[in-house]
Amino acid sequence: MAGKAEGLSSAASGDASLIVIPREELHAFVVRSLEKVGAKTSHARDLADLLVAADYRGHFSHGLNRLEFYMMDLVTKFVAVDAEPEIVKQTVATALVNGNNLYGPVVGKFSMDLAIKKAREAGIGWVTCKGSNHFGIAGYYSIRAMEQGLLGMAFTNTSPKLVPTRARTQTLGTGPISVSAPANNGDSMVLDMATTVVALGKVEVKNTLQEQIPLGWGVDTEGKPTTDPKIVLGDGGLMPLGGAEETSGYKGYGLGLMVEVFCGILSGATFGPFIRNWALHDGVADLVSYMRKGKN
Repeated sequence: MAGKAEGLSSAASGDASLIVIPREELHAFVVRSLEKVGAKTSHARDLADLLVAADYRGHFSHGLNRLEFYMMDLVTKFVAVDAEPEIVKQTVATALVNGNNLYGPVVGKFSMDLAIKKAREAGIGWVTCKGSNHFGIAGYYSIRAMEQGLLGMAFTNTSPKLVPTRARTQTLGTGPISVSAPANNGDSMVLDMATTVVALGKVEVKNTLQEQIPLGWGVDTEGKPTTDPKIVLGDGGLMPLGGAEETSGYKGYGLGLMVEVFCGILSGATFGPFIRNWALHDGVADLVSYMRKGKN
């Protein structure tokens, strides 16, 4: 845990087993770990910024918990090391970015900053990218715009883990969506959610803790609800936001499909069931981020 997540500290919680690590120490540890497996220092810092921010905001499934996955992407050479993101084409308010198979947070930050620049100049900035990888919590990017007085939106497609309504096969990703807006007196509105009932990382945490998942999170290979995290992480899958058809799960499925259109199809990247399983390191992901920034 970095700093104090959601205002939590060992003293406030009364939990003597809770260890609070200063943000600076955790950030330095992540940078050193990534450099050890060959990451460029600037890329390692971008990724460390993302992971520490996730832990600090209480998204423990997407913080330090993900470090091994990112390190393995370099060890197995499934992400590039020496390249940088590049603009393929652009207008005053839009752009298509090629991430050149770099770390998702590197590509995401580049795309976000480009969208912010365009929004300041044209009133709105729309940037989509291809050739990227897992970019962490979507809220990190929309908040980046919000902190500069802008409205921020960030979407991404992911490895297929969503089993659509009336289906039995993993077809779409968790389709993260984030929207952030500044408010008066230092307040803000931040929406950061998956288009599945939960993010896959929540199931991974339950599996690590050897706990069952709540009924309604995922399904087995027959498309029937299960409480076994191993089945969901295997050939089963996650339920769309809303759950079963009777509780409007098709709406979550529709949102996930929308994200796939904005991201994978619009950018010309890999999409839907053709995206590799991140945990297997068995191919290039070619994911996409979709960033929108507008003046408040």
